[in-house]
Amino acid sequence: MDRRTFMTISGTALATLAADWAAGPATALARAHDGKSISEEFVVLLEGTAQRLAGLATEERQHAPALLDACLSTVIDLLSHGRYTPALGLRLHTLAASLAQTIAWHRFDLGRHTHASQYWIAGLHHAHAAGDHDMGATLLGDLAYQAAWRRDHTTAADILNHALTRADNPAARCLLQLRLARTLAAQGERRGVLRALSAAEQHLSDTGTDRPAWCAWVSEADLAVDSGQALLDLGDTGRAHQLITEGEQLLPTARDKTRGVFLAYRATSYLDLQEPEPAATAATQSLLLARRIGAPHCVSLVDGLLPRFQPYQHAQGVPELLHLAAA
Repeated sequence: MDRRTFMTISGTALATLAADWAAGPATALARAHDGKSISEEFVVLLEGTAQRLAGLATEERQHAPALLDACLSTVIDLLSHGRYTPALGLRLHTLAASLAQTIAWHRFDLGRHTHASQYWIAGLHHAHAAGDHDMGATLLGDLAYQAAWRRDHTTAADILNHALTRADNPAARCLLQLRLARTLAAQGERRGVLRALSAAEQHLSDTGTDRPAWCAWVSEADLAVDSGQALLDLGDTGRAHQLITEGEQLLPTARDKTRGVFLAYRATSYLDLQEPEPAATAATQSLLLARRIGAPHCVSLVDGLLPRFQPYQHAQGVPELLHLAAA
């Protein structure tokens, strides 16, 4: 992956955006008076369509970008030109935020990082208009994830700390704390990492079954793997390997893309233990899975590990991995 294709928005601008969101009240929701009246039935149809598109398996999502774009365009057009009640306006803004988030992740997975950040920011504005602090915090968390991916961990931590000031839902707070732990680990801040992991574990235990769709997937598997990856960055390879393996085993089959990411993390932990054979097995599984379901993000994670396999070209499984990666 060419990291120069990342967003052109500076870290300072993102941190300012997060600070403004954390400090400011929700934007007053204007009621549209012109245009054709929008029925609740049509909004229900749009909500159901968006939910089904977002819930597609990864290998099917590669066929859905045009549908998602069209759905978001329709919602924005209704907000701009339709006539609706304030209650329906709230639902439309919430739907626009959710669609923008889904589209942003599609763009991110395809390496289109400038577009991804633009959609996340658009989603943040819609969540702000709807007064949904948890959704806004999670969208900031997505921007922080992208900043960490481009190794701007100072910006990522700044954004996450602002996001945590207004997030209330335990599942959302768990996700934010896990991402904070990961970005602090990359900076070697052990005390902050352990504090964030402890908070994430507590928030997950407080999470009930009634949680927003955009963080309904957060589970014990995510806690285990992200904790393991944070500990891996801190040099605690033995415990890290155990947690990453446990988390991958806990993951349901419906989350194959995440499984591919977890397998890449497992390969990393084995390499840190100087065990190239199981590392090659995990990396090969990740690469094959990513190619089957169409997940470029997973492919890039494995590609980043390939130089570390070069000294082990005579180890079992390594030549096959390198050949597969080059194919």
